[in-house]
Amino acid sequence: MPQGKLQVVLVSAKGLENTDFLCNMDPYVLLTCRTQEQKSSVASGKGSEPEWNEDFIFNISEGASELALKIMDSDTGSQDDFVGEVA
Repeated sequence: MPQGKLQVVLVSAKGLENTDFLCNMDPYVLLTCRTQEQKSSVASGKGSEPEWNEDFIFNISEGASELALKIMDSDTGSQDDFVGEVA
């Protein structure tokens, strides 16, 4: 069974819809490859143009054909808001 490692470089996002009413949102990204999930740091106060410049490594095997990214807005005192996703 072929296997290896997948390196993902999360650089930035542009044009996100701001989910916070009075201030800039605090976005982060959940990266999922099959059963493996990793989380970026929170880009505090970066609003709709966040930058992360972070590396993530996933162990992959045969059948791993999709990487999903979900962008969330970190909120203190309430549930985090969904911003968007891509696979």
